[in-house]
Amino acid sequence: MNNCIIDNNQNQLISSQIIEDICEWEIMHGVAFRQADNTARHVPFSISPITMERPTYQHLLSVTPLIAKLVNNVSEDHEFLQESLGGMAKADPFFGLLMELHVQAHGNVLQRKLPARQPLLLMRTDFMDDRRYGAKVIEFNGIAAGMSPFGQRATELHNYIKNQWSDVYHHGLEDGKAKPADNKGMEQLAVAITTATKKVREHFSTLDKKSLEHKPTFLMIVQEGEDNVYDQHLLEVALQNLGVRTVRRTFEQLSTQLLSGENQRLILKGVGAIDTVYLRSGYQYSDYFAPKLQEETCCHTLSQTRLFIEKHYVAMNATISQQLATSKSMQMLLTMMPVEGYARWGLSLEEAKKVKSVLADMKPISTETIEWFNRFSDKQEWVLKNQGEGGGHCVFGEEISKKLAQLEPEQYDAWALMQRLYPHERDKPTISVRDGKQILVNDLVSEIGLFTAHYQGEGVTDENGYAGYLIRSKPASENEGGIHSGQGVLDSLVLIDS
Repeated sequence: MNNCIIDNNQNQLISSQIIEDICEWEIMHGVAFRQADNTARHVPFSISPITMERPTYQHLLSVTPLIAKLVNNVSEDHEFLQESLGGMAKADPFFGLLMELHVQAHGNVLQRKLPARQPLLLMRTDFMDDRRYGAKVIEFNGIAAGMSPFGQRATELHNYIKNQWSDVYHHGLEDGKAKPADNKGMEQLAVAITTATKKVREHFSTLDKKSLEHKPTFLMIVQEGEDNVYDQHLLEVALQNLGVRTVRRTFEQLSTQLLSGENQRLILKGVGAIDTVYLRSGYQYSDYFAPKLQEETCCHTLSQTRLFIEKHYVAMNATISQQLATSKSMQMLLTMMPVEGYARWGLSLEEAKKVKSVLADMKPISTETIEWFNRFSDKQEWVLKNQGEGGGHCVFGEEISKKLAQLEPEQYDAWALMQRLYPHERDKPTISVRDGKQILVNDLVSEIGLFTAHYQGEGVTDENGYAGYLIRSKPASENEGGIHSGQGVLDSLVLIDS
């Protein structure tokens, strides 16, 4: 037996000294969650990375920018958004609010408007590598699609473990010849944001040379008191290193601090002109709820603050239309659409077929679908989803029939059935660490999120819009794999030649 792995008569575990050292490495490198008392706890992680065949990974690298191209162009097709998502907006109150904002920003079929904001699509497309069907999309994330810094740090963490305790690293590795997949997610996202930020600044310099005296400025809209601040700060530091000034505000703060400058310039009191706005908030009703305002209409003031931003010339992620275009309902519509339909958004037939190859089957909820599901389907092959972001919005197995029975017909359009994915379980038990405690997991499965960045429809990273990856792993027996809200752990990726 090597000197790093000990036998406790039940599982093979790593010495507490090594675990403590790795946890301290995470804290020291910002891979942490803030606690209510302003202390920090490390992010749960796996000791060894997952293994993927290189051709599968290369396929994802080639198809994900095409998905981003499709979503970007759909998000700017405002007539299609309003026509195709009208039913869902009536069925889901929050998306009803978003649709109202969209109509205010872009007008309706009879009267189109052109808001000044410039679309910066920072997107994470999440996949699972299904045992039978191969890699398939779980969902699109177009708002608050964060944790790219944690993705890069996870790769660096595993490299640290490999260099310090090679036997520990290789103990959970499925193939000793596997090579780490390069991951510069934090750096590439910073490159993309900086590019967009400087382009906005240059736009104003053509109107007023004094604009060049203004430092490129990035505004991150955040939730008050949230715990995932270190991931956000890591991105900010990367931007600062590229010459960008960063500021943070909540929607409530912005409701009294934003002004309009000349030529549709967005101005923040005490800061000056803003070039880029990045929403890490705004994907749920509570982000717009301000009890102090005592509003007659819930969430009016803060949602109008978001609309106010869109009326100005700023690079923006996520725009209201981007959030609509990355909804579960839009994912379902694109999945059900024939490949020829993608030509409307500039995809060739070959590109469309590539995108369709990774879209899992989805079905709208209707009386007929419910009857089919209850009488004929294999209930373990489906998952029921609503429009919510993050964990806790999925229903599995027999519970699906119970949930469908509770829905009123007017709620149907807010839900969809999706083919359930069963990813490969690791061939070797893997140690995961949460709150400093280690667990030997025999059935760890993984979800891979690939980041892309497009400004005004063009890729703005060093790799044609690709911007790194995030791996989250969980026991196969757990339904919720989020690092925040489930049993997920941070992970990284190594590749083997098939």
